[in-house]
Amino acid sequence: MYGFINTCLKSLVVEKYGEEIWEKLRLQAGVQDSFLTFGVYKDEITMQLVDKACKILGVPADLVLREFGEYFFEFCKRSGYDHMLRTLGGNLYEFIENLDALHSYLSLSYQEMNAPSFRVEKNEDGSMHLHYYSDRRGLYHIVPGIIGAAALDFFNIEISMEIVNQAEEEERTGKKEHIVFLVTQNPVLSYKERNTFSFSPQCLADSEKQINTQLNNKQDLEKSENTVRGSSVCPVKKSHWKTIRGIITLGRGKLLRGFDPVYPKTLWIDTKTFCNGLPFHMVFDKELRVKQAGVSIQKIVPGLQTMGICLDHYFSIVHPEVPFTISSIQKFINSQFVFQTKREMMPESWKQRPMLQLRGQMIWMESLQCMLYLCSPLLRTLHELEERQMHIADIAPHDVTRDLILLNQQRLAEMELSNQLERKKEELRVLSKHLEEEKKKTEALLYAMLPQHVANQLKEGKRVEAGEFKECTILFSDVVTFTNICAQCEPIQIVLMLNSMYLQFDRLTTVHDVYKVETIGDAYMVVGGVPVPVSTHAERVANFALGIIIAAKGVQNPVSGNPIQIRVGIHTGPVLAGVVGEKMPRYCLFGDTVNIASRMESHGVPSKIHLSSSVYQCLKYKNFEMTERGEIEVKGKGKMHTYFLVRNKTACENEIMGRPIKDLDSGRESAQSFQEDRTETIPSSHQTVSHTYPGKDQTTAIAMKYIDGPTDAQNSLKRRNQAKIADLTGKSYDSKTYGSLHGNQHSDGAPCPLNRGRVKPDTTEPQIRNVRSNFCNLL
Repeated sequence: MYGFINTCLKSLVVEKYGEEIWEKLRLQAGVQDSFLTFGVYKDEITMQLVDKACKILGVPADLVLREFGEYFFEFCKRSGYDHMLRTLGGNLYEFIENLDALHSYLSLSYQEMNAPSFRVEKNEDGSMHLHYYSDRRGLYHIVPGIIGAAALDFFNIEISMEIVNQAEEEERTGKKEHIVFLVTQNPVLSYKERNTFSFSPQCLADSEKQINTQLNNKQDLEKSENTVRGSSVCPVKKSHWKTIRGIITLGRGKLLRGFDPVYPKTLWIDTKTFCNGLPFHMVFDKELRVKQAGVSIQKIVPGLQTMGICLDHYFSIVHPEVPFTISSIQKFINSQFVFQTKREMMPESWKQRPMLQLRGQMIWMESLQCMLYLCSPLLRTLHELEERQMHIADIAPHDVTRDLILLNQQRLAEMELSNQLERKKEELRVLSKHLEEEKKKTEALLYAMLPQHVANQLKEGKRVEAGEFKECTILFSDVVTFTNICAQCEPIQIVLMLNSMYLQFDRLTTVHDVYKVETIGDAYMVVGGVPVPVSTHAERVANFALGIIIAAKGVQNPVSGNPIQIRVGIHTGPVLAGVVGEKMPRYCLFGDTVNIASRMESHGVPSKIHLSSSVYQCLKYKNFEMTERGEIEVKGKGKMHTYFLVRNKTACENEIMGRPIKDLDSGRESAQSFQEDRTETIPSSHQTVSHTYPGKDQTTAIAMKYIDGPTDAQNSLKRRNQAKIADLTGKSYDSKTYGSLHGNQHSDGAPCPLNRGRVKPDTTEPQIRNVRSNFCNLL
C-alpha cells in the first residue's frame, strides 16, 4: 500500500483519540511515526496497525475498519480529490460503476497501486448488488464506510449494506476475495420534512388532496403529450411512466421532450476510413476470432493481419483479472479492460522491448454477435513511448492519450519533486527530534553542574550577579585516613571507592532537595537554602547528613575491607553566592560560614555529625536528638560550643534514605511506631521522584516532603501585619502559639503532638488568628 493509506490511518487515530494513543499504537506495531505519501509500504504494516488499534481501543475489527472507511472518504476530499470524486456519476450506481475507472487513472501516477475492483448490479426493487474483489483479505468492512459516506455527502441518501455472499473467487484469475453486498437506499429527510411527515389526520387529508391534484395533473400531461406527439418527427410508442419522465416543465409552461437518438438506415463510413480513424480497435466473435482490427494495432501486432486468428493467442487480460472467455468479458462489460501483448508471439526483433498494454471498453453488438474493443495504448510517460519505439503520430489526433502522456509526464515530475520534499521534511523532522533529545541531555548535564536559573542566564549571554543569602546551612564531609588509603592502593581503586560513595550521596541530594556545591578529592560539600531559599534548610541538611553516615557503611575500604568512616560538619549562617570565571564556571559560596562549616568537619569525630551552635538553635525544636560536645578550640576561631547530631526522632531509616516506607528497618521499632501514628494524622509526606541511580542502591528515590514556612521576606511582612493587628486590638501577636509540623515543643520542653497545628488559645483572652493564603506564602 502507498503511504497515503497509512497517513490517513495515523490522522484518524490522532484526531479521534490523541497523539498518546497513536504513539502507543505505533510502538506496539513496531512501525515508523510518519509515512511518505508516494512511498510504497508492505501490507503487513497496515494490517498490524489495524490489529493493534482493535486491541488498544477495545473495539471489534469491523467497527474500526468501517470508521476508517468513513474517515478515508473525508481524508481523500481534504487531499484534493473532492472534485474528482463528485464528477464520477450523477447517482450512486454510476459512482460505484466508475470507481474502477478512477483507480485506472490513478494507477498512471501510483504505478504500484493494487486497488480493489467493484462491479454493481441493479435489482428490480431499486436495490443493488455490489461485488467487491480484492487480493487483501479481511478489509471488506472498509467498503460500507466509504460507500455510505459518499452516498450521504454526494447524493443525500442513507444506505444500508449487508453481506449476502462471501466466497473465494472462482470465475476470476485474481482478486481472490469476493464479497457481495446488498445495498438498499433510503432518502434522507431534513428535520423540517420529518416533522411534516406524520400520520396525523390532517396530514392524511393533505396527502389525499395532493394525490387528487397529481391525478388531475396527469390528465393534463397526457393531453400535452398527445399535442407534442402529433408534431414529432419519429413518433415512438411509450408507456405512461416513460411519458411522465420524458416531459419536464421549465419556467413558464414550456415543455421539453426526453432525448431520443436518431440512427441512420445505413452506416455512412467505409471500412478503410473506419480502420484508419480508429487505429486501435478490434472486433472478435464468441470464439475470440478476430474479424477486424485498426491499422496501428496491426502495425504493432503483425499477427492480427491474418483475419480469423484467436485473440487470446496474442493478448492476455491484465484487468480485470478474469479468464479470456466471451462470457467473462460480458459479465464485466462495464469495466475497463487492459490487454497486454504476449512476448512469445511478437517478432524476434521486438521481444526485447517492453510489452504494449491496451486499455479500453468492450461493446457487445447483439446483431452481429460480436464484441467491439475500443482501446488506446496504455502509456504513462514519454520514456515508455520511446521504449516501445512508438511515436505520438502513431496515436490518432482525436485520442486524448496524446495529451494524457504529456500531462502525466509533467505530473510525474511534480510527484517526484513532492516526494523529495517529503523525504527532506521527514529527515528534518527526525533530525529535529534527535536535536531535541540531545538538547535535553545537554541541559540535564548543565543543570547538574549549575543551578537552573544561573545556567539559563549564562545561555542567554547575561551576566550572573552574585546573590546574598541571609541564612543557609552548609555541610562538609571527608573520608577518615584518606591519605593513608591513597598511599596503599592503586588509583583505580580510589576512583571506584569514591564513585561508589558519591553516587549514593548524589542520590540523597535528590531525596532531601539540597544543592551539591562541589567535590574536591574526598571532600563533599552541599548547602541547603541556596540557590532557592527555604526555611527548612537546616532540617534538610541534617537529614542528608544522617543519610550519608548510613550510606558510608555500605562502601568498603579497599585496604582493610571494612566499611569506610567519614566525618561530617555542619554550620548555619549567611553566605554570598555567585558564578566565578568563564571557562568551566562554578557556582561558588563565599563567606565566613563556609570556613566555620569546614572547621566543624575538620574538628569532627569519625562517623559523627558535628554541629555548630547556630545549627543547634535551628534544630532544637525540630524532633532531632542532639548531644552536647562542649567547648572546643577551633583553629582560627577560638573556643566554640558544639554539638553532635544523633538521629531524627520521627523519621525512619528508609524515609531518610529515600526508600519505600514498607521496607522495615531493623532496630528502629520506636521510630517506626511513631511514624505509623504520624501517618494517621497528617497526609503522606512522600512523593516519587523519577530518578534512578546506578550503584548499590538501584531503587527509585522517594523524596521527603518538607513543609516550608515563610522566608525572610514573608517574616518581614508577617511582622508588619502583627504590628497593624497590635495597633487595632491592643494585643500583641504571639507567634509561638503556632506549632511547626515537624514538632515544636512547649515551654516546658515536652514535645508538641504533630496533629496539633496550633495551641488552643486561652478562652479568657481573645486571640487574633493569622490566616495566610497560598498567595502570601508565594510572596
